[in-house]
Amino acid sequence: MKASRKYGIIVAAICMVIQLVLAASCYGSSEPALKPLTDWQFSWGDGNTGSRGTDGIGPASGWEPYRMKQPLPLSPGKQEAGWFETKLPALIWNTPAILLKPVYGIKIAIYVGQEKRYEIDRNYRYDVNHILLPLSRDDAGQTLVMEIQGGTGRIGMDGPVWAGDYQTLLTKLIKANLGDVVLGSSFIFIALIMLISALLLNRSERNSWLSLTVVILSIGLMILTYSPFLYSLFRSYGEAFQVVFDLGLLSLLPAITYYFERTIGPGYMLIIRICRKFQAGYSLFCLGLMAVNLLSGSRFTDIYYFFSVKVLGCIMIVLLMILAASAMSYAVKGNRDAAVFASGFALFALPALGELVWFYVRQGDYVLFWWKWGVLGFVISLIMILGRKFAHNHRQIVVYSRELEMFNSELQRSEKMEIISELAASVAHEVRNPLQVTRGFLQLLQEKSREREKEYLRLALEELDRASGIITDFLTFAKPEAEKVALLNVGHEFRHIEGILIPLANLQGGRMTTDIPNDLYVQGNSSKFKQAFINMIKNSIEALREEGHIDIRAYRENGQVVIRVADNGEGMEPSEVARLGEPYYSNKSKGTGLGLMVTFRIIEVMQGKIEIESKKGAGTVMTVRFPAAASGEQGSE
Repeated sequence: MKASRKYGIIVAAICMVIQLVLAASCYGSSEPALKPLTDWQFSWGDGNTGSRGTDGIGPASGWEPYRMKQPLPLSPGKQEAGWFETKLPALIWNTPAILLKPVYGIKIAIYVGQEKRYEIDRNYRYDVNHILLPLSRDDAGQTLVMEIQGGTGRIGMDGPVWAGDYQTLLTKLIKANLGDVVLGSSFIFIALIMLISALLLNRSERNSWLSLTVVILSIGLMILTYSPFLYSLFRSYGEAFQVVFDLGLLSLLPAITYYFERTIGPGYMLIIRICRKFQAGYSLFCLGLMAVNLLSGSRFTDIYYFFSVKVLGCIMIVLLMILAASAMSYAVKGNRDAAVFASGFALFALPALGELVWFYVRQGDYVLFWWKWGVLGFVISLIMILGRKFAHNHRQIVVYSRELEMFNSELQRSEKMEIISELAASVAHEVRNPLQVTRGFLQLLQEKSREREKEYLRLALEELDRASGIITDFLTFAKPEAEKVALLNVGHEFRHIEGILIPLANLQGGRMTTDIPNDLYVQGNSSKFKQAFINMIKNSIEALREEGHIDIRAYRENGQVVIRVADNGEGMEPSEVARLGEPYYSNKSKGTGLGLMVTFRIIEVMQGKIEIESKKGAGTVMTVRFPAAASGEQGSE
């Protein structure tokens, strides 16, 4: 599973690079020779067709020269309707046509002579149009008149108008927009693959993965539905494309802040978390406005536009600046993921911020373009961060598994030694008494024996003394004292224990939390202390069910250090609790009962006490009390 995630991330990155190359080739390909139409005239109008000359189309007066990419002068009376005209040149191609892109307006009508050749009437605020108008050779020399009505504060043309062969111009139109289609579709495809892959992830990794999936999906939908190509190709679905774009935008910002919070941190004074909650609430507010506007037949379009474009744009600028500052702050502190995020974010934020500022400076008279390429580098950086996080978790689990295996081996050895010590104590106790009686009788015989016999009796007494020494060693082994006693910082010891057992708890589907101050000290052996609590907490982990939780707290009370381990696992009956610590008693199918016996023994040697409270089906609470030690005390051998 880990390998599949690793390779999935690599494949996703490769797909993005391939799509980038394809899209770049679409933008940078060479074009065949075409004839530009540059001689245009313009006149403000009120939206009503007037009579002029023999054509009868357009206003009779008020015409003035119009140059492409020239900002239009303000309309008398703030009108948002205008007329554009030009003379068609000689059309030498077999299937002539003209290509106009982009043309800004929500209502457009194009006349050749007195015949209307093209018309579009949108009831939404997207005003960018790419128009490919077929002509015939007989149209050469006629007047082409274009009536444009705006609804977003701008009308006109922002690029050259080309005349040429229809197929050539169609190819030019497709190439101009294919980059957006390829890039947006690639993001959507990758997001869908990631969504399916989320089913294979652990619960702890799934939230970050899904937030990144939402980010990539939102960006793909925005890039795809921002392209004028879809609106030109599927005119009847334009309003639906606008809804999809807004959904992507309103989902993007909360997803980015949530991803940042999960993978890097909540920021200074939880600023990222606060921004995420605010942005989620504002997105829900805008979604509500969207629903009301759609259900009312677009009666509240201006209000919705104000909140979802103007206000949201300002919020985006502030949020991007906060994310950039937070990423740089974490990067300065040595967080490599934050450094990667800051680098990728810079690729996105610099063009995005620049284009947003320019968009407002031009009062909306600007088509955002470079942000979509900056966002590609940003998404790649997000994938790199998540890949680094998964790789780090994998390495950490491997290290913890090795440490856990080492402690398990030590625990098994200790359990075996405890069994031997119990047997040794029993045998020593039974053998020592007969030996003492035998020694006494030999001493009596030695007093009444001859010199030669006394020598033999002396040798026998020496051997009895040697046997007694061996038995004393057995008793010492059977009743061990805490060797290498030292001053133990409880918080420090539990940080080691927590690092070993948290991965095991996660694998069981549970979680473990600790609340241990750094000023609690006890006297004891560090290895024995860890052994006792690892054994206790491991039993709690094995008793957990789905959504299990282990809470470990420590505090000082009445001159004692109290350590409380509570879980919401299976629990035990009172009769089972009473037998805990007995040799060879266990309520687990593969348990030996020796683990808790050793644990109780260690706690006893450290002059501690253990209390166990348990309820079947509710969980278990184990409370251990040790004599508190001052921080200046020294241990002893």
